[in-house]
Amino acid sequence: MAFNTAETADQLLGEGDIPPVHEVNAAGTSPFLLTSDHYGRILPRALGDLGIPESELVRHIGWDIGIGGVAERLAGMLDAHLIAQRYSRLVIDCNRPPAAASSIPVISEATAIPGNEAIADAERAARRREIFEPYHHRIDATIGRRLHDKRPTVLVSLHSFTPVYAGVARPWHIAALYNRDTVLPQLLLKHLREEGDLVVGDNEPYAVSDLNDYTIPVHGEARGLVNTGIEIRQDLIADQSGQRQWAERLARIFAEIELEMKAELLV
Repeated sequence: MAFNTAETADQLLGEGDIPPVHEVNAAGTSPFLLTSDHYGRILPRALGDLGIPESELVRHIGWDIGIGGVAERLAGMLDAHLIAQRYSRLVIDCNRPPAAASSIPVISEATAIPGNEAIADAERAARRREIFEPYHHRIDATIGRRLHDKRPTVLVSLHSFTPVYAGVARPWHIAALYNRDTVLPQLLLKHLREEGDLVVGDNEPYAVSDLNDYTIPVHGEARGLVNTGIEIRQDLIADQSGQRQWAERLARIFAEIELEMKAELLV
């Protein structure tokens, strides 16, 4: 379980590493702008395996299982722009303020991350500069361009959650997450409950906050955008069939919500 931090003081990503930002349908015409902070689970070559086995890296601690497949399909169905982040949240969590302890975790759930222990300030800065900042700069620039062009923009941050956490089963199939802005979350909750076959979480199993989240507070609330977070339980989207079914369901619901928001002049 080798890992190497000595090479990363000044530069993290090098030859053989891919760019952190992944985009789908950048020319999409939908008012919905989709983001996926935990889309990927790639590790920079310089970090090796962070000192943990592959069996841990593929678990939910490393990424949001299944959400990438849902996000890409949903972008196509809605004709929406998706901006996603390819590197594992264990390298740097792109939905955490960089000052938060969980930004570069030394332990995730019950798993120690040796490659994150006692790392130098220069390495922390490199992870932020080369992964975190390009991702969020791309979201910020996209929103700025859309607002300049007077294009309706609604931020939807897509995530997935593990069905069991710390030994406790979670009953929800899907959840709407929010902080100050409840317009879109309440519409989404209404439509999800009307499906009739779902256990729907209202800010469960997580709630958005300034201390523990970044994408919605910074790109949604601070920019004055209508926004929501979405969490889907990972066992429901672990394979392509589940991902397709949930993308289709959400595409239908968001099409209905878009009509309602247009009627109320919210987009």
